Amino acid sequence: MGKMFEKLSSLWKSLGPGLITGAADDDPSGIATYSIAGAKFGLATLWTVIVTLPFMIVIQRMCGRIGLVSGRGLAGNMKRHYPKWILLIITAAILIANIINIGADISAMAAAIQLLVPVPAILLSAVISGTVIVLLIFLSYRQIAHYLKWIAIILFSYIAAALLIDQPWREIAYRAVVPQFIWNKGYIAMLVAIFGTTISPYLFFWQASEAVEEELVKQKLDMIPDIQPHLKPRSKYIIRNEVGAMYKDIYYGMAFSNIITFFIIVLSSTTLFAHGFYNVGSIGQIAQLLRPIAGPYANALFLIGILASGTLAIPVLAGSAAYALAEAFGWRNGFEKQFGKAKQFYIVIILATILGLAIPLLGFDPVNILYYTAVIFGALSPVMIGIVIHMANNPKVMGQYTSRLYSNILAYILLVLMAVSVMAMLFL
Repeated sequence: MGKMFEKLSSLWKSLGPGLITGAADDDPSGIATYSIAGAKFGLATLWTVIVTLPFMIVIQRMCGRIGLVSGRGLAGNMKRHYPKWILLIITAAILIANIINIGADISAMAAAIQLLVPVPAILLSAVISGTVIVLLIFLSYRQIAHYLKWIAIILFSYIAAALLIDQPWREIAYRAVVPQFIWNKGYIAMLVAIFGTTISPYLFFWQASEAVEEELVKQKLDMIPDIQPHLKPRSKYIIRNEVGAMYKDIYYGMAFSNIITFFIIVLSSTTLFAHGFYNVGSIGQIAQLLRPIAGPYANALFLIGILASGTLAIPVLAGSAAYALAEAFGWRNGFEKQFGKAKQFYIVIILATILGLAIPLLGFDPVNILYYTAVIFGALSPVMIGIVIHMANNPKVMGQYTSRLYSNILAYILLVLMAVSVMAMLFL
């Protein structure tokens, strides 16, 4: 028993950016998208959970490897090795999409709290935004990473909620491995949304930058994109060990993400879809429908998951935008820095969160915004995937550590799938 505990403790300590990235992937945007998918199409989209996993792993591995080997995030490498217009367009797109996503996540969290505490949603949104900003400014990178890892565990509430209901496990297992296609625009748009929120471009930036920050914190160095020193010279043996540890972290993180996704789709399918509630319009509506169908405990677990996922996602969304802009303009960056030593980095986080707050203030429906944000990310993904593939195979960026053949094959398949899906959604 003691040895098992030691192994689990060692595994837990070894997990970092990969686990946080995977957990943040199941943000309120993802939860809304998966819930809508289950409500509209039942178990017909469950197969995507299995199919997306290897693609998630390979693209996040590429991003983490780029950061770890080059000592720069994606934006830093684009600035150094690619035309300026590419950097500007991608950075602007990520910033805009992330701000919208932050606002929608804040709104979804406020709606969830409002069902438990009768407080105006606008006030709750403001409190959530202020709390996130204060914590990100005053906590160190290590503290943020530590707390986010523990918050990720709360997402198991979705598994618990699904297990509280009598499930048709034979049919669920069948639909998980046998794809079911519905040939209409709504279904294809849903597939793009699922792929878009599961393989989100902002997570590419976060994974690469966090891989760099993890190593810089270990080496007690500064995180300045275009000013030396960067990572200290390391032997091939050390780099292989670092890459291996990072891959392990990513495997667990992506598997965790898709397990949660699996149970969210199952929960909404066997409750909302099974009872004819095919069109859901808000987080509050989803929760209100779940309560009489699934019971108060499943409903409470669903709401707890929303709060946990938003708490995870907002720092990742704001942080990935801040990393991208900081690297693009050569600013000091990283959560290990105090505010006075990385002012621009933290100002981007503050402004992104405040601008995101304007989304619920303008009265937009959070579920619709979350869903369409996922579609936007899906449309942007082919471009970012193409850039990541090229970067991972560019000797100027990676030196002798360019991507391997099987990783490239999977990445190119993902690129084609995403491009075809987006084209089908636009022209079907």
